[in-house]
Amino acid sequence: MFKTILAMQTQKRYIIQGIIFFIFFSVLYFVLDSLNGGYGQMIENYGLFLVITNIFLNFFMSILSAFMMGLSTALMKQTGKEGKGTFLSSVAVFFGMLTYGCTPCVVTFFAAIGITFSMAVLPLAGLPYKFISLILLIIGYVWLVYEINHVKCKMPSSPSNKTN
Repeated sequence: MFKTILAMQTQKRYIIQGIIFFIFFSVLYFVLDSLNGGYGQMIENYGLFLVITNIFLNFFMSILSAFMMGLSTALMKQTGKEGKGTFLSSVAVFFGMLTYGCTPCVVTFFAAIGITFSMAVLPLAGLPYKFISLILLIIGYVWLVYEINHVKCKMPSSPSNKTN
């Protein structure tokens, strides 16, 4: 089944969808980096290697997220149900919004929902948290591929199979 779903990704519809999702996730990750002080401040505090690592991770996570959305859409078209692995993509993005954003925003958000603790400082401009998001995405991808390879479709009952 995975080969079928993978082959569907070359169709025009899935290519356009993938590009749109890639742009959406890229913009989201780059905006989160800019809210965390921007690349100029990252270079000043941590060096160019950290910025290059962040940019590479942004692109890799955007590609993986967009690909997972395409796989999930194709799976839904084939079987009528969406893969649960894409849920971790949403968790990773939400996790990123809470950790890559500026500390006052995160503290205010948690205080608004009744949680009065938060991280005071994000080490390495939030890079460890970006790696956690990446791990969540990889787990979601593995889960989605497993679901695709072990899909259970409901077979319609035929009149000859019915018993009285």
